[in-house]
Amino acid sequence: EMFLCHEGYTTKVGDGPYPTEQINEIGEFLRKEGHEFGVTTGRPRRCGWFDLPAMKYTTMVNGYTAVAMTKIDIFDKMDEVKIGVSYLKNGAKMDHYPSSVKQFEGIKVEYMTLPGWKTSISDIRKFEDLPQNCRHYILIVEAMLGLPIRWVGVGPSRDAMIFREKVDFLWKKN
Repeated sequence: EMFLCHEGYTTKVGDGPYPTEQINEIGEFLRKEGHEFGVTTGRPRRCGWFDLPAMKYTTMVNGYTAVAMTKIDIFDKMDEVKIGVSYLKNGAKMDHYPSSVKQFEGIKVEYMTLPGWKTSISDIRKFEDLPQNCRHYILIVEAMLGLPIRWVGVGPSRDAMIFREKVDFLWKKN
């Protein structure tokens, strides 16, 4: 098996295209709440919404079989959360992941906006006990990515992890 370990949002270090990056108060909030600073350098990481096209591409390249979604608790205070569901170029959905920096030029992101849950989840240890909006976010990412999210990180402590032994997709992947 091969596992993807990824935050509920997306981060990036260094230069280069980053379509879902939030160069605004949302990016600052994710960076501050998620402690998104380089361990060695202390440099701030670039932060943005979950980038589904990028995650689908890396899943195809690496052959991931399941996901550990961490830091979902960072969204606890947010009124809404977003998923970057596709890239648009000249108003049309792209049917492939850009293969060069030049292909990223002019890309816009289509987002799915979901309601936040506005409550702390750090003490929850069962998936079914998470707020409905939190479960909804996880299940939508899971279904759209086509991989089971087997682990959900709900806080900074070592035991703040929900393990989902049996994962039923919202719909079956072909």
